[in-house]
Amino acid sequence: MRLIFGSLILLFSFAAPRLALTQDVAAGSSSFKKCLACHAIGENAKNKVGPELNGLNGRKSGSVDGYSYSDANKNSGIIWDEANFKDFIKDPRVKIPGTKMTFPGIKKESEINDLWAFLSQFDVTGKILK
Repeated sequence: MRLIFGSLILLFSFAAPRLALTQDVAAGSSSFKKCLACHAIGENAKNKVGPELNGLNGRKSGSVDGYSYSDANKNSGIIWDEANFKDFIKDPRVKIPGTKMTFPGIKKESEINDLWAFLSQFDVTGKILK
């Protein structure tokens, strides 16, 4: 019995961190509706009030052709990845002082995780990565 109980504890200790990081692409798609007024994503995405977000993961901040970024954004030195995005989306004006993005941020960690899962699935052409 001790062996079984010990095995379950060991199994749970490995699984628990992954459960906490679970991301829901469908929920992220729903959360992206908050962004649609300013941003587009997908195969026909165009710049709006904000830049299109295709290929966000690994992209240099301030680098989308045809979008007029603030100097703060262009000079931030940020390469978008999961950690930078999650920090930024909580409060964009704190992460990049002087950004034109006036969005107040998303505070709920699970929503941020879901939004990242949704955004990061698109390559630079707007196709969903397999």
